[in-house]
Amino acid sequence: MKKLFSLSNALATVYFLSSLLILGGLWWLVSILTKNEIPNPVQTWTVFSDMLQDPFYDYGPNDKGIGLQLWSSIKRVFSGFLIGSLVAIPIGLLMGASKTGMRLFNPLVQILRPVSPLAWFPLGLLAFKASEGATVFIIAITSLWPTLINTAFGVSSIPQDFKNVGKAFGFSRWKYITKVLIPYALPHIITGLRLSIGIAWMVIVAGEMLSGGIGIGFFVWDSWNGLSLEKILSAILIIGIVGLLLDKLFSGIQQLVAYDGK
Repeated sequence: MKKLFSLSNALATVYFLSSLLILGGLWWLVSILTKNEIPNPVQTWTVFSDMLQDPFYDYGPNDKGIGLQLWSSIKRVFSGFLIGSLVAIPIGLLMGASKTGMRLFNPLVQILRPVSPLAWFPLGLLAFKASEGATVFIIAITSLWPTLINTAFGVSSIPQDFKNVGKAFGFSRWKYITKVLIPYALPHIITGLRLSIGIAWMVIVAGEMLSGGIGIGFFVWDSWNGLSLEKILSAILIIGIVGLLLDKLFSGIQQLVAYDGK
């Protein structure tokens, strides 16, 4: 069993490194085809390593290290993600458990879900009178839909046998919710949260480009204004790495709550 586990980890590492080599090769090819207008990986790594020398420096409002920029973005992402989840999960439970709830809320979900994050930003500014609140608002409003939909699906797909067991043992409504409904729907909820955190992390870049101030999105825009493509590519790498780590985090949680079929 340990040998199989080790072999699986080794293969996963080989595939991961291979994908990085493919990415690096494609990147270098694009750099050559654009006659180095797009910096190659070596040029980008030089700037990237310089950025990491002192990532938490603070020389004023518009001159902060990449570490401070990233931390500010992560705080906004988790604030919006938490707010969105607190809205999505209860509504999803209601939609999945009640046909009336589904008929009532499903049209609203289908109307609001496709709206672009950028379209919500002016309303966020109007409501919160500040770009910080508006950015958190657009993260919340755009990231809640996968959690809501997956929660509703998980609850609505509870087998009738499970419901009959609750009735046979005379479960109260609260006991049915805590012993049957939530445990069965939890893997679906975590799947929704995993999708939602990915959307939240994508939206933060657009939101901070509009709001300015501090954050990884603002850093990208500020680097463009400073004509530093190396910094832009470095920021893209950081965004991708953090997105990968967030996905791995929720993937691990997903495996913990998944049914093992036993």
